[in-house]
Amino acid sequence: MSDEAPGGRVFFSNVRRSLEEEDEIRLVSVGVDIGSSTSHLVFSRLVLERLDNRYVVSKREVFHESDVLLTPYADDMTIDAKKLGAFIDRQYEIAGLDPIAIDTGALILTGVAVRRSNARAIADLFAAQAGKFVSVSAGDGLETTLAAFGSGAAARSIREGKRIMNVDIGGGTSKIAVCANGDVADMTAVDVGARIVSFDAYGKVVRLEEAGRRFAEEAGFALELGGEISEDQRGQMVERMADRLFEAMTKPELSPQTAALLRLEPLKNDIKPDAITFSGGVSEYVYGLQTSGFGDLGPRLAKAIVKRVEAWGVPIEKPEQGIRATVVGASQYTIQVSGSTIFVTPLETLPLRNMPVVVPDLPLDEEELDIPKIAQAIRTGLRRLDLQDGEAAIALCYRWRGSATFRRLDHFCQAVTQGLSAQLANRHPLVLVGDGDIGGLVGIHLQEETKLANPVVSIDGIVLKEFDFIDIGAMLETSGAVPVVIKSLVFPTTAALGRVEAKAIA
Repeated sequence: MSDEAPGGRVFFSNVRRSLEEEDEIRLVSVGVDIGSSTSHLVFSRLVLERLDNRYVVSKREVFHESDVLLTPYADDMTIDAKKLGAFIDRQYEIAGLDPIAIDTGALILTGVAVRRSNARAIADLFAAQAGKFVSVSAGDGLETTLAAFGSGAAARSIREGKRIMNVDIGGGTSKIAVCANGDVADMTAVDVGARIVSFDAYGKVVRLEEAGRRFAEEAGFALELGGEISEDQRGQMVERMADRLFEAMTKPELSPQTAALLRLEPLKNDIKPDAITFSGGVSEYVYGLQTSGFGDLGPRLAKAIVKRVEAWGVPIEKPEQGIRATVVGASQYTIQVSGSTIFVTPLETLPLRNMPVVVPDLPLDEEELDIPKIAQAIRTGLRRLDLQDGEAAIALCYRWRGSATFRRLDHFCQAVTQGLSAQLANRHPLVLVGDGDIGGLVGIHLQEETKLANPVVSIDGIVLKEFDFIDIGAMLETSGAVPVVIKSLVFPTTAALGRVEAKAIA
């Protein structure tokens, strides 16, 4: 996107067209999912139609789904970027697209792909398109949430009025999300996956995770790289893996062995789900979409967990997306002039790019604002998206309620600085996005009364959602407006759940 287009309008850089004059916009997007075990791409065409003063996705056509590649590794167990790059280039060629023709997209990194050396090498593959892509390093919490939405479990829960459990079984971990009323009500992640042990055609172990050693020991034998694993030993391991996973899915109290495998807090498991869907690589075996093996425990694990769920009596339903549940499509764009006040100091803080949006449920209705409660809600929202370490700048979205008295503003600003203490300690700017018209007041209070030393960007008149990413361009000299692009993750078959907006904030 160009930040400073004639007249303060926002244009697509590749076609130089203004969004203000069009009732329909067509975009080409690509979603790239690179994980510990598999990597794949999805190419889509999006049609956006004007609805009042914004654009919404009216149609999404997936025109090429790549093969699923077993993520290649070099001898030092880092991702082989050269082989991965060749695979990606080939998929563009098959799709009949030049990379410069892509309007927008999303790059999702999970598992070992998130590690610094791997992430840097992968980023280099997309360096020429960096301005068009949203890049997400998904930890356990975000990956679980992405799988819940991408599989369609969240949408199904509101569409059918049911409590849906989605179990995303991948190569290294299993992510469990309980969805109700269109949202993730509870989640956890467990060190159970199809490729915690992988082996060649002769049964020689070629990959071994710590969880693989643990399950082997529990089954009464030892595993090492280069050693052999028999058919009987594989079966013994899988039975224990399925027991641990099923326990995490169903029990309110966990055994020490299962608790030791958790990567997030355990599920409450106080209400039995109405249905279960499976996603991730192992789901291909659950639903009979794949029969051949890939030198791992996937086929056996699928059979074992299905057997336990059927005995439990909860129906297994087919998801909207299985192995591609976390592949994210593209961004949408819309433009409107919204908000009458902003506060930016210093001006050199802008532009800001690809900041993840946190939308906590803040208790702002009471006349007397509860500082500790608001701060804790912010920290909870950060943790849900794996942003609690403060390493990345974020945009905090809030819905202001009630009057903007000095006391209420003061309590709100104190709560915000406490909740975002990790980000502020790392010298990131404090970026606030409100839906009312008090952005300027909040910004001034943070600088003059709270004495915040960090840069402050406070804008208003915008409503954001989780899974949005926000770009804020440099201030336009002619109008004093700030061009704002809001990028949403659009899930493959639930496009109506996502949107992206570009707004000029005066």
